[in-house]
Amino acid sequence: MTPERSHDAVLERLAQVIASRRQGDPERSYVARLLARAPDAVLKKIGEEATETVMAAKDGDAARIVAETADLWFHCLVMLEQYGLGPGAVLDELARREGLSGLEEKAARKAIEREREDSGTAPSTPSHPRS
Repeated sequence: MTPERSHDAVLERLAQVIASRRQGDPERSYVARLLARAPDAVLKKIGEEATETVMAAKDGDAARIVAETADLWFHCLVMLEQYGLGPGAVLDELARREGLSGLEEKAARKAIEREREDSGTAPSTPSHPRS
């Protein structure tokens, strides 16, 4: 894949298209319709797509797994737009976790959650700019 077609660039371009549809006519734009009915419509679609992804994986059909995962990712990008986030925020979090043991990372998150509960501090909303 060429640099201008890198995976993160594809996600960013798709996020830009989704953002541009935010102000679109819900009668003419699927994304505008979802965002006009957010959060419920967006979250319902994510649930549906996640279920379809799981069913494709259970069937072991590689082409369907890829297609359903693409649908799921697309709807997750719509959700990120709904909250003023972009794929860069997720990629940053994945990069932060890179090289960490999954078990150690999960234990660290639980420790932070316990500290917040003990101190009465609510979990913070991600402060990532749209990226």
